[in-house]
Amino acid sequence: MKKILFPTVLATLMTACNSAPDYDATGIFEATTVTVSAETSGKILSFPISEGDSVIAGQRLAVIDTAMLMLQQRQLNSLRQSTESASPDIAAQAAALRSQISHQQQECDRFDRLLSDGATTQKQYDDAQAQLRVMQAQLTALLSTLGNNRNSISDNAVAIQYQTEQIEEQIAKSSVKSPISSTVLAKYAEPGEFATPGRPLCKLADLDRIYLRAYFTASQLAELKLGQIVTVIADFGGDKQYEYPGTISWIAQESEFTPKSIQTSDSRANLVYAVKIMVKNDGRLKLGQYGEVRL
Repeated sequence: MKKILFPTVLATLMTACNSAPDYDATGIFEATTVTVSAETSGKILSFPISEGDSVIAGQRLAVIDTAMLMLQQRQLNSLRQSTESASPDIAAQAAALRSQISHQQQECDRFDRLLSDGATTQKQYDDAQAQLRVMQAQLTALLSTLGNNRNSISDNAVAIQYQTEQIEEQIAKSSVKSPISSTVLAKYAEPGEFATPGRPLCKLADLDRIYLRAYFTASQLAELKLGQIVTVIADFGGDKQYEYPGTISWIAQESEFTPKSIQTSDSRANLVYAVKIMVKNDGRLKLGQYGEVRL
């Protein structure tokens, strides 16, 4: 009886030793995720999304109360208007003095003619010229003062405008929008709660295009290149498997130790290279699901 079983057992062992996995690498499906956080403070007025909802880029996800911001905006607008209205009208304020200077210039011209005809004295002419110079100096000083005042008021108005724009930006950020077309994976807040800058509100993921992060040995790298089409097999348990075309989108530049949850075609390999393979999701693939790759 022993002589009959021995060859059978030996054949079985040889078959097991010669068998090789029908995959070149394995990995886990992952996706590009985005954590959307609040950028301003206030009570959350509305947050109508639910986990599993599909959203598009630019879609409003939540609204944060802007009552205080709107009040600040109105106050700043009023302050800017009153500040700008205080700006001096240089032309109007200098008009009277300019008119006096023009009249005094005419007087100086008249005294010049009279002096030429001997009808006036040199002192009278000099006094008229001195008065003209005083008026001109007064005009220069007035223009300088008014100009400085206007520049100062203008600077204040610009500073107020900057503050207004900052408030307007905060008001815009109070409407929280989706940065990408995606699916809501998790929701971290509810209406009525208080949001602060940096507080996570929800987590989004693009599930239309997901990635299998697979691990290849150094000897397999020569067979890989960016843009290469490979076959990805998704395991749904039992004998249920589906094949998908995948595109290599990223190859790691450095090796790492083989993750415990990953099997490689060469069980002796301690160091592997991570490779991301993009797969168009038909709705069946889930994050964290196991997958295999055939080159």
